[in-house]
Amino acid sequence: MWSKVYEKVKRYPAKVRVARLLVENGLRIAEDGKIYCGPIHIPDAKIAKAANADRRIVRNTVELLMKDEKLSRIFRALKPAGPNLADAAPYLGFDVIEIYADPNRPGIVAGASSIIAELGISIRQVIADDPELVPEPKLQIVVNGRIPGEVIEKMRRIKGVKSVTLK
Repeated sequence: MWSKVYEKVKRYPAKVRVARLLVENGLRIAEDGKIYCGPIHIPDAKIAKAANADRRIVRNTVELLMKDEKLSRIFRALKPAGPNLADAAPYLGFDVIEIYADPNRPGIVAGASSIIAELGISIRQVIADDPELVPEPKLQIVVNGRIPGEVIEKMRRIKGVKSVTLK
């Protein structure tokens, strides 16, 4: 998806920053051109500040994206992914496993999930970076409770895995 968006805005660095901010945060563009995070309207000026751009650039970027039929459908359907529990995990009594792997290799999530399930530990949350947006994408698995050290070694043997750490 990002490659299609990038093609539309690549000649304008400020528009790239605005478009990236929209995509990374799952911000939706409504039919009327307003930007929303879930049900909350976010004014152009706030988007501009976050993207280090002028508010007119935000408006121009929105108009450009909405003129493209395919991108318009995508941006009208975006939603934020919800809370990422990884940083709050220690305060909640959860562990976080971070896996760096080949993002094009199937079975990473399935392999890691199976190893965790074998121990009878339940998974609270799984979040994967988009490889089109992040140069070194990682998979974060938040689990209820604590993970024994041998799990890390087992996960390192999953095909395509480069590294595994317990956060």
